[in-house]
Amino acid sequence: MKSILIYYSYGGNTRHVAEKVAAEIGADLAEIETVKPYTGSYDHVVDQGQKEVNSGFLPKIRQINADLSKYDTVILGTPVWWYTFAPAMNSFLHSTDLSEKSVYPFATNGGWIGHTFKDFENACKGATVHAGLNVRFNEEKQITSDDEIQKWAKQIVK
Repeated sequence: MKSILIYYSYGGNTRHVAEKVAAEIGADLAEIETVKPYTGSYDHVVDQGQKEVNSGFLPKIRQINADLSKYDTVILGTPVWWYTFAPAMNSFLHSTDLSEKSVYPFATNGGWIGHTFKDFENACKGATVHAGLNVRFNEEKQITSDDEIQKWAKQIVK
């Protein structure tokens, strides 16, 4: 079974977890990047993110350097923005057919996960979406243990 982990990270927390999971199971790694990076203060980006989530805005993203037809398992990582996945992940999911794939989502957040995992199920039509992993942070400090992350990752390759 060949797997790829595709993630979007704004502040680095999601990237950090993505690298741990990919290393644990030997998955390839690809980052979702917006064409126009978010700039300004944290509060400015939070406000912009809320407007984008509420309006369903899909930021333009760069092409991912991976042929998804070569993978049967796709792990998706995102920060939680206003109780769902980040707009950049939304753009990826709108432009990518994951049907027939086995999808394992994880989300990093400092508060409430909201409906993020339900939204993954709805966005990944035709895919088998498995139980997601909620990775909690207190700013840059990871609250969810590495053991919990490893345990979740290991069930992907069973």
